[in-house]
Amino acid sequence: MNLMHRKLCSSEKWALKTKEQLLPWALDGVELGADVLEIGPGYGANLRVLVEQVPKLTAVEVDADTARLLDVAWGARARIVHADGAAMPLPDSSYDSVVCFTMLHHVPTAAQQDGIFAEAFRVLRPGGVFAGSDSRAGVRFRILHFRDTMNVVAPETLPARLTAAGFTDVSVDVHELGGSFRFRARRP
Repeated sequence: MNLMHRKLCSSEKWALKTKEQLLPWALDGVELGADVLEIGPGYGANLRVLVEQVPKLTAVEVDADTARLLDVAWGARARIVHADGAAMPLPDSSYDSVVCFTMLHHVPTAAQQDGIFAEAFRVLRPGGVFAGSDSRAGVRFRILHFRDTMNVVAPETLPARLTAAGFTDVSVDVHELGGSFRFRARRP
């Protein structure tokens, strides 16, 4: 992430927006269960909300320095794993739900994003849910990502991609203001 993006994502303002707006909308109607995996927690804005909502939380973070910071801040309440979300060192069928929020656009290629979808499917228990949200491209979003990774997922292509990973009951909803979308899918 570029400096401006890092400052935003590590800010209290972003953490508050996540707590009050993003997560309530993204997870409306989703039953997370007792054992939850978050892929790509970044600076932990979502993690700090989730750790209060679920009995057992694991977070997989690709950046080593960020994973260490998360472990220092939240390691007593959540398991922090430094790993790639497309190749997680976690056992098959071990989580009630897998979530990811505003991180898919930081994954450089569609193939790597599809790898994350496949891994989410693999680690979910049968009947488990994969849910999350991400941003859609716009002028401000592009400016924020200047000289930064930005590989936006098209909401209209996501159902087919999640189905290809094995998921059923796939739904994708674009936020009424159009800047983001949420998704849900189930492992049969």
